[in-house]
Amino acid sequence: MNISLQNVDKVSAVLTVQIEKADYQEKVEKSLKTLRQRVNMPGFRKGMVPMALIKKQYGTSVLVEEVDKLMQEKVGEYIRENNVNMLGTPLPKENNVNFETDENFEFSFDIALAPEFTVELSNNDTIDYYDINVTDEMVDQQVKMYTQRTAKYDKVEEYQDNDMLKGLLAELDENGNTKEGGLQVEGAVMMPTYMKNDDQKAIFNGAKTNTVLVFNPATAFDNNEAELASLLKIKKEEVANYKGNFSFQIEEITRMIPGDLNQELFDQVLGEGKAHSEEEFRAQIKETIAKQFEADSDYKFLIDVRNYVVNKIGKLEFADELMKRIMLENNKEKGEEFVAEHYEKSIEELTWHLIKEKLVAANNIKVEQADITNMAKEATRAQFAQYGMINVPDELLENYSKEMLKKRESVEALINRVIETKLSEILKGQVTLNHKAVSAEEFNKMFQ
Repeated sequence: MNISLQNVDKVSAVLTVQIEKADYQEKVEKSLKTLRQRVNMPGFRKGMVPMALIKKQYGTSVLVEEVDKLMQEKVGEYIRENNVNMLGTPLPKENNVNFETDENFEFSFDIALAPEFTVELSNNDTIDYYDINVTDEMVDQQVKMYTQRTAKYDKVEEYQDNDMLKGLLAELDENGNTKEGGLQVEGAVMMPTYMKNDDQKAIFNGAKTNTVLVFNPATAFDNNEAELASLLKIKKEEVANYKGNFSFQIEEITRMIPGDLNQELFDQVLGEGKAHSEEEFRAQIKETIAKQFEADSDYKFLIDVRNYVVNKIGKLEFADELMKRIMLENNKEKGEEFVAEHYEKSIEELTWHLIKEKLVAANNIKVEQADITNMAKEATRAQFAQYGMINVPDELLENYSKEMLKKRESVEALINRVIETKLSEILKGQVTLNHKAVSAEEFNKMFQ
């Protein structure tokens, strides 16, 4: 067997494979013998069909299969051993091959090659890095959430904002009297705080138990079908039938009393002994938020590195026609229109992929199994943190991360996150960072 590569230009080549009978004959004979043991043919016992009949009926298909397997194996070896920086897969040219009559075969493939370029970053390169401010208000909100989790609920006599009301809802007629046969809801529960209309909300200020108030639910909740259907215990399509006033007789007023900021709460949220005062507790909360923001800042930094390096290198040359054929081959069901619409975006992503590969190689970044496992735990920890759960037991993290590692697509995503995390950390030390302090709102607007 002979394999050769001939460059057409800098980004494309033709791979030629020449296969002789001696390369495949033994494999074909072995496959035919194996096949003979399995074939059932009328007039012959199993395994006793004459080889001549086996070759006549199956010889060509076995030859095609064995030549194809041999070619794929050897082409793969050639590309690896010769470090051919190929993009996509080899595309077969029109080959005049006749498996019925020929003994020697020649196949040619079009190959798309990755463009050659260099990428270097140093302290001469300045890239913005956004430091997101952690405000006292953010800490307050987080602390409030924790105290609400340990809150108790008291029955009170007079309504205040954020209280929950329970009572009898009754539909009124145009004269303000209880409508005969009208809608009534016993044990209706609502929180006026969430009403959209301020005038309707004000009706409940200072109201006491056993008071009967008149309000308009449709106006109060701005005709929100879901909220009105829930309050009136009706179907969404029926909401339009209830635009008038209702009476509400208050039977219960429930108030949430936030839990105390005490040692029990500190230990529950952070772990035993991590904080011994409200000041220390708030400092730990602020540090946790800052750490979450740092991950966001690193993500934005890598986006800016990408844009910076792409502009620095300039537009890379690709074998466009070949690349479009490869893209079409991988998206046959979507057709040429899909390729035409998405080609430029795919080249942008491929450009960054090639740049990132060079940066990873230049900085000798490796991914070990321990890195993947730790990233799975960190991803799980971050998910819990979104719900305010900071002190998550290691055993729980371990169980959740193990489930994540069972899915191939999850592992691939984790590997990519490990690479990007390591790359971001290294590049922050190589380039000059132009630190910019921003609010969370300003930072989020950068992604809109």
